Amino acid sequence: MSDRLEGVLALPGGLARGSIEYDDVILGIDAEPLGAGDTSLLEEVRGGDGRIVLPGFIDPHVHGGGGGDTMDGPEGVRTLARFHLSHGTTTLLPTTITNPWPNVVRALEGIASVMRGPGRELPASEAGAAMPSIPGAHLEGPFISPDKLGAQPPLTLEPTPERVGELLRIGVLRVVTMAPEIDGALAAARQLARAGVRVSIGHTAAGYEEARALVAVVRAEGGTAGFTHLFNAMSTLASRAPGTVGAALSDPEAFAELILDLHHVHEASFRSVLAAKPGRLLLVTDAIRACGMAEGETELGGQRVLVQGGAARLPSGSLAGSVLTLDVALRNAVNAGVPLSTASELASGVAARYLGLDDRGVLEVGKRADLVVLDSALKVRSVVASGRRVGG
Repeated sequence: MSDRLEGVLALPGGLARGSIEYDDVILGIDAEPLGAGDTSLLEEVRGGDGRIVLPGFIDPHVHGGGGGDTMDGPEGVRTLARFHLSHGTTTLLPTTITNPWPNVVRALEGIASVMRGPGRELPASEAGAAMPSIPGAHLEGPFISPDKLGAQPPLTLEPTPERVGELLRIGVLRVVTMAPEIDGALAAARQLARAGVRVSIGHTAAGYEEARALVAVVRAEGGTAGFTHLFNAMSTLASRAPGTVGAALSDPEAFAELILDLHHVHEASFRSVLAAKPGRLLLVTDAIRACGMAEGETELGGQRVLVQGGAARLPSGSLAGSVLTLDVALRNAVNAGVPLSTASELASGVAARYLGLDDRGVLEVGKRADLVVLDSALKVRSVVASGRRVGG
């Protein structure tokens, strides 16, 4: 039996006022464009009973939340997934952190267990509890630079063909973060791209040319290249040394993650990269287990972390992931002057294209009924995961 939502809809052509009918997919949309009202939130929601319907958020980079962490195993994955679903994220990639090799392998096997077998996608419901879709995993570390660890433990490894092959056989890799300058990186990037895994440059001291060389290898194999949490844990942009940031900004086809918690990235830097990479910038959380919990001491990858003032840091002061949710990132984007329809694309549509998920990320007939319903203050009112309503 189908259901219906009414309000302001974030459609591909912009905001519209109307209704959307759905079961597990979107069955029909009846709406009238709002036109120039996109820049005024009051106009956007007027006559819509304060209800705004967006595509469900998609987070390709999330370590934890609600007390759960990817490295905890299946129950940790379920915990973080349910927590982020309550904040509008209907698709996510549980993300690992650098650890001893057996721990990394076990974490990916745990994700495979939650997905009910390699290569299969978690349904919207498991044992009666609503869940977001998990179409794979993001491996962040150990194939990174020891010179740009950020909050990663100092347990980096070379991406040998044997190690990459072992991970691929688990069948859950969707994105792998890699530093181009480490031994074996180009061969590993080729191996991953051939397997359909996105290769994302990050935690790297590589210069512009090294970054470009890895992107070229990925594309030569028909793969997709990205950049992990742009600006953070990578060589920066300067006038005569463009670095990894310059490689990302100057490549119109490469995707780039951005953590818009206003701790990792300044609002002006966000607006600059948005102008440089239309259609290729995606918001991520990089959230850790402390997300949604009280501030204080927590851990990441076995390291002590202190959450204070909305930021998570190691004792050294280095940022250690975030306590961000994508609904907050969306509000931060709108507060930075981005139209709501554009902010919605940053939180959903771009990530869907990056991950090759052409059945979601947009409100269109036939797409998955993954929806997030916001109030006029852009706070989550309810969530629909593959047609199943959660809250509200």
